[in-house]
Amino acid sequence: MNDARRGALDRSAVDLSLLIVRVAAGVVFIAHGAQKMFGAFGGQGLEATVEQMGAPLGYAVAIGEFFGGCGLVVGFLTRFSAASLIVIMLGAIATVHGKNGFLLSEGGFEYNWALIGLLAPTLIAGPGAYSIGRFLPLPRSKATGRPTPVLE
Repeated sequence: MNDARRGALDRSAVDLSLLIVRVAAGVVFIAHGAQKMFGAFGGQGLEATVEQMGAPLGYAVAIGEFFGGCGLVVGFLTRFSAASLIVIMLGAIATVHGKNGFLLSEGGFEYNWALIGLLAPTLIAGPGAYSIGRFLPLPRSKATGRPTPVLE
């Protein structure tokens, strides 16, 4: 197999992997955000979330988790969404789970850490070829022809 064909196959595998990672993380965050915003799946809803976390933070976390997850699933503003969700997870570790150690069974940050690991490839590599952002009329890099990284 020549190098050009191997490179194309490798790129296809990377694009598919990025899609799987994005959708997996996105679905988790949509569900958690829906709990915080709408009270879905036995969640507490926006009023209780804001009461628990405080006014600006509760809104930011609920909106960030839900819409960040949506952005990941469809591939729009994916780097921004991944970065925002990583910050939310780091905040959860710093304020809630970190004091309990690593293991989830002890209330630790194991789950948050796994989600950060799931989000990192999207932040670093972008959404891959299978994203709605590829089809929108966004400003494009002259070097790559892809949408500007912050909009990707």
